[in-house]
Amino acid sequence: MSRTTEHPTAVPESLALELRRGALVLAALAALRAEQYGYSLKKFLAEADLQVDEGTLYPLLRRLESQELLSSRWAIEDGRPRRYYRITKQGEATLAALSGEWEQLSKALRRVLK
Repeated sequence: MSRTTEHPTAVPESLALELRRGALVLAALAALRAEQYGYSLKKFLAEADLQVDEGTLYPLLRRLESQELLSSRWAIEDGRPRRYYRITKQGEATLAALSGEWEQLSKALRRVLK
């Protein structure tokens, strides 16, 4: 049963996803200051209570790499090939800028939501 039918005042899934999308970019860049492969990143984010499905995560990683915010390398670990991602210098600069935007937006929203 979807959230919208369980609770009439629940946030529609599409609005929740829209809100989370930008936050996920910020979280992924921050988490990838330490090299990780996709599934380890998914677990790391889940441990921080940020659930993301693989159908969202892997396209995001490819997009951030195409924007040169992440770099990747293939390695075989435990007999399995894995693609490891890490933030680039350009990604670090973007993370710093986005973090500032996030702080400013958070402060403004706290004032508005009071």
